[in-house]
Amino acid sequence: MNANPQVIHIVDDDPAIRDALTLVFDMEGFSVEEFDSGEAFMSVIAGKRPDCVIMDVHMPGQSGIEILRRLHQGGFDVPVFVISGQGDIPMAVEAIKHGAHDFIEKPFDADTVVGRVRDAIAASAKSPDDKGLPASFAGSETLTPREREVLAEIAGGASNKEAGRTLGISPRTIEVHRARIMEKLGARNAADLVRIVLSREGFAT
Repeated sequence: MNANPQVIHIVDDDPAIRDALTLVFDMEGFSVEEFDSGEAFMSVIAGKRPDCVIMDVHMPGQSGIEILRRLHQGGFDVPVFVISGQGDIPMAVEAIKHGAHDFIEKPFDADTVVGRVRDAIAASAKSPDDKGLPASFAGSETLTPREREVLAEIAGGASNKEAGRTLGISPRTIEVHRARIMEKLGARNAADLVRIVLSREGFAT
């Protein structure tokens, strides 16, 4: 047994989902704590720091989006995955805007979820690295730290899949960030993004 297991917090009002995820992560050597509502989770989070959080978008009381807003306002920097069904994808995208690390789409494969959580924890443990992005360029002040990381990958020529692997998020989430970055910077395509960044002297190649 791992003397210091990584801790996963599962926040979902569906006991079947909580039980299934808890079983999988227990078997993989993680320590799991379950919460049946966002309020129950928020009541303990100030005194506990998990390594990752998996949270449903739809819950009685405060929704996953509302909880994410509160976490973001408090500077919570632990990766948070939101669970969403096919019809909840726009809501999952909204969750990413409010600081969610990535989203897990139902129905999900247990092994895939564990792998993505491991990647997210490993990526969050690394020091932020903008790979030579200049400190400022046109529109840089509008980007979040995560968006700067994604932009650095894009500017470095990484595909969505490669960028996702490096940052511990899915290619689909890279697409969400890419679209937001292009909108913020007024870019029409990836080449435009690179041109905007390179317009500032000092970009490291």
